[in-house]
Amino acid sequence: MILVSCAYDVHAAAILAIFNDAIANSTALYEYKPRTMETMKAWFATKEANRFPVIGAVDEKGALMGFASYGSFRAFPANKYTVEHSVYVEKTHRGKGVSLVLMEAIIQKAREANLHTLIGGIDAANDVSIALHRKLGFSHAGTIQHAAFKFGRWLDLAFYQLILDTPLTPEDG
Repeated sequence: MILVSCAYDVHAAAILAIFNDAIANSTALYEYKPRTMETMKAWFATKEANRFPVIGAVDEKGALMGFASYGSFRAFPANKYTVEHSVYVEKTHRGKGVSLVLMEAIIQKAREANLHTLIGGIDAANDVSIALHRKLGFSHAGTIQHAAFKFGRWLDLAFYQLILDTPLTPEDG
């Protein structure tokens, strides 16, 4: 497994396929309709404009196994040191440690960017993701009950957070 910085031209189709599998077959994304390549264009543009990383794990043939990123958490100026992250793994590569490697990489990117808090919004029934976050030092910060309705049932959204030792000198404004 090799970590790469994902680019629209190289990785958008593979990321789109991973997103759409998660939408259709899981509660990892609280969405109903598949995303499109237009969606991916806007998604990558937002990541680039805000200097948010998109880290991919590729196999020896260069195929994308999974990816991780982060983005804004509440778009208010005082939240500038907090981001919400996500990690997704292509279905044939789950259970192989890909998400752990990607999460470690995104945490390191957050430190390098002088961020302070990473937030993960996880479906409360997703025991695998919750266990991964706990293993990495995340703590449960609260659960919103019945935050979404998908697959004929109400879904609870659990928030997990990791507080980093950065930035050394946070500033107002």
